[in-house]
Amino acid sequence: MTAEPQRRRRLGRLAVGVAALATVGMLSAALPAFAGDDDGKSSQSHGHGSTVDVQLLSFNDFHGNIEPPAGSSGEVSRLKPDGTTEKVAAGGAEYLATSLRKARKDNPYSVTAAAGDLIGASPLVSGLFHDEPTIEALNKVDLDVAGVGNHEFDEGRKELKRMQDGGCHPEDGCFEDGKKFKGSDFPYLAANVTDEKTKRPILKPYSVWKKKGVKIGFIGVTLEGTPDIVTEEGVKGLKFHDEIKTVNKYAKKLQHMGVKSIVALIHEGGSPAKPEYNYDCDSPGPGDGISGPIVDIAKGITPKVDALVTGHTHQAYACTVPDPAGDPRMVTSASSFGKLYTDTTLTYDRRTDDIVRTGVKTANHVVSREQAKAKDLTSLVKRWSKLAEPIANRPIGYISGDIEGRGATTPESPLGDVISDAQLEAMAPEDKGGAQLALMNPGGIRSDLVHAASGSEGDGVVTYGEGFTVQPFTNMMTAIDLTGEQLITALEQQVSGANEATPKILQVSEGFSYTLDMTKSGKDRVVKDSVKLDDKAIDPAKTYRVAMNEFLAGGGDGFAAFKDGKDKLVGSSDLDALEAYFGEHSSSSDPLAPPKADRIKVVQ
Repeated sequence: MTAEPQRRRRLGRLAVGVAALATVGMLSAALPAFAGDDDGKSSQSHGHGSTVDVQLLSFNDFHGNIEPPAGSSGEVSRLKPDGTTEKVAAGGAEYLATSLRKARKDNPYSVTAAAGDLIGASPLVSGLFHDEPTIEALNKVDLDVAGVGNHEFDEGRKELKRMQDGGCHPEDGCFEDGKKFKGSDFPYLAANVTDEKTKRPILKPYSVWKKKGVKIGFIGVTLEGTPDIVTEEGVKGLKFHDEIKTVNKYAKKLQHMGVKSIVALIHEGGSPAKPEYNYDCDSPGPGDGISGPIVDIAKGITPKVDALVTGHTHQAYACTVPDPAGDPRMVTSASSFGKLYTDTTLTYDRRTDDIVRTGVKTANHVVSREQAKAKDLTSLVKRWSKLAEPIANRPIGYISGDIEGRGATTPESPLGDVISDAQLEAMAPEDKGGAQLALMNPGGIRSDLVHAASGSEGDGVVTYGEGFTVQPFTNMMTAIDLTGEQLITALEQQVSGANEATPKILQVSEGFSYTLDMTKSGKDRVVKDSVKLDDKAIDPAKTYRVAMNEFLAGGGDGFAAFKDGKDKLVGSSDLDALEAYFGEHSSSSDPLAPPKADRIKVVQ
């Protein structure tokens, strides 16, 4: 989905500076829509007799957003009882902690779990410090267990192990005098990630939560396709296995251990029919409101598993999808960036040690910014923000209005245009690569650029921290030779093969244009004779010089055609290119205007 980082290069440049600084409406199988509120309080009872209600709180795709995410990244869409919708500001570790603590109140049996991508692709206040701030924050919110996602491998296996076990960074050292990173208080689970040589999981495959005789097993897996969306270095020496087979294998093992209640944490997801977090996903029938990879996974996982907590797609849903026996089973996802959390009631039968499926209820709740902040999390955020402040607040450019990237609702985003133009400009000189056009993967654009000031810098000022939030991976730029035929094949790969169900539309630099006919299917969606560079049709036999980040050049996101590029030249980082572009094309008196985003014509 995204371009991945080469952070050692970036942090090597910043180490000296850092060293100096160191001196939810309801969605339920049993309840109607709008049956609950959003105050974060559970409406469940705790059971009596042989059963006990266990509260499962869950979230996913936090991505280091310890500060409230800005712009559209910090909003969720809510469906109101009258059928209209509204945007609600949400997220931030200070508010997430408050929400979870409120939810746990008066719930003696409460466990908190997460389904991957808690770190990686993080804003600067966490990403600059290799996500140590995020792990510290998750410890404070009392996370009990987490599965890995693809972004947990951004910096490779050894760094993931350090996130678990602690210790200072091998190259950048400790970020604060006298303080050593302690690692996570919660276990990271990676059941379907094994060492190619030993064939064993690189982290614990499962964990069992116990309280007063109640036992619930958790199995954590990431998507099998992780190697396709992470740099080769990040997954070197690792093997990623089928999600269904892996979960079924360890569910059987847990059953043999006497653990009959099981929850799978799966970093793979789906797309709800509507974007509102409180949309009734089971309307008109169970599972009818969701599509995507998680549906087939849910239908294939053994009935021994009682609930699925999912992620990856950054969507919000709480659905029932039938298991292989045809019985409904809860499948949930809580959007991203800590904007929502899911509250699920698991009715545990002490006689069988299993979950009573008919008693399972769930709801997504908004992490509202209108509630009080958790003081301990505020202290944590302030501490790390102060360390990052001189770097984060440095102005790099000026804009005259919001420039949408991640929040854009069209295949081509205004910020995608800005980034691809910046990359072309950086790689166009003959001694820098001689690029004629640039292509940018959409998943590598992690946020919007917001005109309103987020700090003291003033409206319209783009800071280094904001640029980093948009492009946190610091990929190195490359220029490669592609024939016109290879270029067109790459465009076809946006909307075919692995990308047909969920197209990944490349952002393109000025002068490059084409038409997508989405009424067709597969590669036929690309209208070949519409593909032009400077108003001239692309010649399949001619060679073109194309700029892109190293993730794309390595075939990431399913763009295998780029792996055949010739005469590769490596340039500056993508973030350096963006900063240079703003320096050249914007000033306080003449800010950069949002582009029209009219380079790709889409026929619906």
